[in-house]
Amino acid sequence: MALLLAALFALSVGGIAYGLALIRRDARLPPDLALALEVGATRTSAVGSLIDRLGMRYAPAVLRMMGPRRVDRIRRRIDLAGNPGGLTIDRYAARRAVYGFLGFFGALVLLLRGQPVVAALLVAFGLLWVEVGIWSAVQQRKAAIERTLPDFLDVLAVVVSAGLGFRQALDRVAERYEGPWADEIRITLRQMDMGVGRRQAFEELRKRNDSEQVAMFVTALQQGEELGAPIVDTLIQIANDMRRADAQAARRRAARTIPRATLTITTFMLPGTLLLLVVGFAFGADVDFGGLTG
Repeated sequence: MALLLAALFALSVGGIAYGLALIRRDARLPPDLALALEVGATRTSAVGSLIDRLGMRYAPAVLRMMGPRRVDRIRRRIDLAGNPGGLTIDRYAARRAVYGFLGFFGALVLLLRGQPVVAALLVAFGLLWVEVGIWSAVQQRKAAIERTLPDFLDVLAVVVSAGLGFRQALDRVAERYEGPWADEIRITLRQMDMGVGRRQAFEELRKRNDSEQVAMFVTALQQGEELGAPIVDTLIQIANDMRRADAQAARRRAARTIPRATLTITTFMLPGTLLLLVVGFAFGADVDFGGLTG
């Protein structure tokens, strides 16, 4: 047993030394991986940058094991998350390599010490931690866009009614906003400046965002353009429809919350309160429990 622990300790020291050597070594990386590493060093935290540097060498191997279909799905999810912290598919693979190694190596050590539950948790950490971060970023970005979109459309309608063209109004209003929706509008405008048609640019906007309100905005805008409806009326109608949809969604969330709150109260709070009252009455009445305990 002592020999095994000594071997694991030596392996750990060797791994740390090798990792430090990789950090200091001027590794020759492909251009796309070098760019991802540069972005990660400037837009992510110090810990994230260190993990990227440790795992970037193994990113191509991880991507090959994932296969092209899964890589495309992960790249799609990263786009939906808005590339949080400069995350790219290569940095995703690098983090999967590092977290996977740490999870499985830590699980092996804990299994040898007789702690299988904690070992299983470490394995789950190594497999799912990056996925959880992407899922959380997708949800936060979607919520931020859906909060911003109705007010954005109201302001856009006012600017268009003042006499500016739709393209110029989009640019002017996007300058006044910050956040993921303003970033998406700037990307769309940049595509239009590069020669992409307005319809295609807004279709790309729809694909980049997994949001019903964004899809509603693009669909209504295209239908209004086809039917020749005034753009101001279309924008106001879209904003009103989105607010009605938000109100209905809030009512549905409230309807789902009431049964959950009732279940929580009846399962946990009510029994605890009754137990506290019974114990208080018992001690207050000076009940002798000696007969019960012998």
